[in-house]
Amino acid sequence: MAVDSKTELLVCADAEAVAREAARRFTLHAAAAIQQRGRFTVALSGGSTPKRLYELLSQEPYREQVDWDYVHFFWGDERFVPSTNAASNYHMTEVALLNSLDSPAGNVHRVRTELENADAAALAYEKEIVTVFGLPAGEVPKFDLVLLGLGTNGHTASLFPYSKALGENSKLVVSEYVDEVKQSRITMTVPVLNAARDVLFLVTGADKATVVNEILFGKPDQQKLPAQLINASSATWLLDRAAASALPIDSYRTLS
Repeated sequence: MAVDSKTELLVCADAEAVAREAARRFTLHAAAAIQQRGRFTVALSGGSTPKRLYELLSQEPYREQVDWDYVHFFWGDERFVPSTNAASNYHMTEVALLNSLDSPAGNVHRVRTELENADAAALAYEKEIVTVFGLPAGEVPKFDLVLLGLGTNGHTASLFPYSKALGENSKLVVSEYVDEVKQSRITMTVPVLNAARDVLFLVTGADKATVVNEILFGKPDQQKLPAQLINASSATWLLDRAAASALPIDSYRTLS
């Protein structure tokens, strides 16, 4: 992907500052969506930086800034493990945020990994998305906000390099066994992620610096670097200094 007018690069001092800026933006997105559309639909991400974001959202001053009764939680991807497993993105969010909220049970839309296999879980999740959004056949949901992370191999959500999921344009959710991690993954597809009103990448750590620069300013190679497929109408990359260390100095804005 090339950085264009739809993409904003923001650099914070460290991972904690990234999480706090993400929390600030989350609350603003939530308030605007609830005021304008009566609810806030968000697709969450796994990982250590989002975990810190969720912990912050469970605390003041951020918690009181969101009317949680109108927030609908989804997950952009999930590992095919029990929802109580430490590796589950849902479980991480449950511990970091959901357990501290009094959200209506019907507002938490997790992937049903208790089903017989990952394909069944993906199909059930697609049906749930269709129902919640009231989608006519063939239409794609428009999430208010999608949170994404980035792997050192250029993957985002569970869209891994050279995987079949990268070319899926008709389904909203797919499953795939990823040999690289020896695990079945369930993920929202590229059209769903790109239809979001806003996408927020959270990327921290020096080990991400090279791949961040390659994705944003390198040669286009979407099979090798799936994050290049993300081309939403509005995308913000929140990076710490370490993750941004390989970027051209004039390509980003620094947040104090």
